[in-house]
Amino acid sequence: MKLLYTIAISLLLFTSCNSENKTEIIEPIDYTAQNEADIVAYIAENELDATRSESGLYYVINEQGTGEQPTATSDVTVAYKGYFLNGNVFDESDEEGISFNLSGVIQGWTEGIQYFNEGGSGILLIPSSLGYGNNSNSVIPGGSVLLFDIDLIEVN
Repeated sequence: MKLLYTIAISLLLFTSCNSENKTEIIEPIDYTAQNEADIVAYIAENELDATRSESGLYYVINEQGTGEQPTATSDVTVAYKGYFLNGNVFDESDEEGISFNLSGVIQGWTEGIQYFNEGGSGILLIPSSLGYGNNSNSVIPGGSVLLFDIDLIEVN
């Protein structure tokens, strides 16, 4: 009986060391270089006059606007269209826009909308690190570059 017990324990230890039972740690994918290359290519293809910020956000100011300039904690009203580099639209407001606080949105919006004055418009080209990162949702795949046509209607 003691021999059977020893064999059973040995088998248990041997199979628990099997590589198939090990948990593999998967590192998140770093999309930084690919997002940068994709944004630069898009800017060139569409002949945009874009500016790159230190964070990696690109923005185009079509109209600076003449009103108040928001801060990172301002309440704003913005009309927008969100789309991917291939032009597929994933979200859009009506022309009256939506109101929100800039501290409660993705980093690309918090930073980017501050480059406009009230009444301004332009484009934000947001790498995934300033958007939704590696996280996918029902509409936006992880690692996606997001583009937004922005009209800053009001700084509330």
